Amino acid sequence: MQLHQYSDTKALNTDFANRLVTLLNEAISQRGRAYLVVSGGRTPTALFNALSETDLAWQNVTILLADERFVPVDSADSNERLVKANLLKGKAAKAEFISLYAPAAKAEAAVATILPRIAAIPAFDAVILGMGEDGHTASLFPCSAELNSGLAADAPAVLAVNPTTAPHQRISLSLPRLLNAGQIFIHLVGQSKLDVLNKAQAGTDVTSMPIRAILQQPDVDVAVMYAAN
Repeated sequence: MQLHQYSDTKALNTDFANRLVTLLNEAISQRGRAYLVVSGGRTPTALFNALSETDLAWQNVTILLADERFVPVDSADSNERLVKANLLKGKAAKAEFISLYAPAAKAEAAVATILPRIAAIPAFDAVILGMGEDGHTASLFPCSAELNSGLAADAPAVLAVNPTTAPHQRISLSLPRLLNAGQIFIHLVGQSKLDVLNKAQAGTDVTSMPIRAILQQPDVDVAVMYAAN
């Protein structure tokens, strides 16, 4: 794991966007298409807006989320809505987006519809993850009964999650699907997130802090992109 610290979020987002464009350009050159996984929440919105104005063959880029709240896509709580409003615009409007939402009574019933969308995707070129104060990443929550299933080496690409400490059912990519990637970034802003990162690095129990399963695995490069404010 490499920790990259920046003077502020503007400097972070400028460098982060440049790194992503380089990775995606390399992927397009090598195999004709690039695959980018992003996360929702407040932290990445400025990055998304910066990235949307970069010069890239966006028509050759596929974007999907690491996880999604099980709410309609027009809901204020929808990560898909956030990505479409902040990233899939301007120059990046030409990118393909693959949704982690499907209408159903429960998230569990939607998984069968969503799985085939992910099955044909090769290794991701870049994965951007966040991290909660409880050490969760994507929707792999320490409080959820589905955590061990999502961390298992033979986990399906997508699973339904029922967190007890956060609202809404979730649809999440599993740990092995997230790790099928060329590069993973963890995007953090604020001293409290650095404190959580340090705590995660100090222990090894992935069930108490699932971000450890990303930080401490030996196979995929992980870069932490951090600014205090």
